[in-house]
Amino acid sequence: MKIYTKTGDDGTTALFDGTRVPKHHTRVDLYGDVDELNSCLGIAVSFIKDKTFQAELKNIQKDLFALGSKFANPKEKKHPPKADQPQAGKDKADFGDEKILALEKAIDRMEVSLQPMKSFILPGGSPASAFLHHTRTICRRAERKLTAFSEREGMESLYTKYLNRLSDYLFVAARFANHLEKTPDVPW
Repeated sequence: MKIYTKTGDDGTTALFDGTRVPKHHTRVDLYGDVDELNSCLGIAVSFIKDKTFQAELKNIQKDLFALGSKFANPKEKKHPPKADQPQAGKDKADFGDEKILALEKAIDRMEVSLQPMKSFILPGGSPASAFLHHTRTICRRAERKLTAFSEREGMESLYTKYLNRLSDYLFVAARFANHLEKTPDVPW
């Protein structure tokens, strides 16, 4: 399979269902931010030595890939099928409340190891922490774009909750990365 198709040479791209839209379409901009978020998280992972923490972050990368596919699908609307309605089998893009719960449990687990915060902290410390802080800011941007997009076109609120919780997770993960590297947080 060739990587170049030349179909985007006219400034359009295909959504999940084949619909062609301008590359600057708000939906494309939204899933582009999720792609950037995922890529930045991959950089952070490359600096993390702890295999369990690394695996947890790689699972979040898989979740972000699934989330991007939801945003690339114009059929994805505010109200997904109810649990009692027949659906196709589970696939890699399935997304539910369990993703948010997993982030909350991970936050709670990491916070046990961290000193209580006595001031605001500046993004930085170890390279992994710096990239996790940067990833958090991309997550917040994606969240802002998602809320604006949802007001116009409708989108499942679960995705907003996920990005909100993920940004909390990434903040704690940045502190946890410093903890693992025995690098202090940078107080403001």
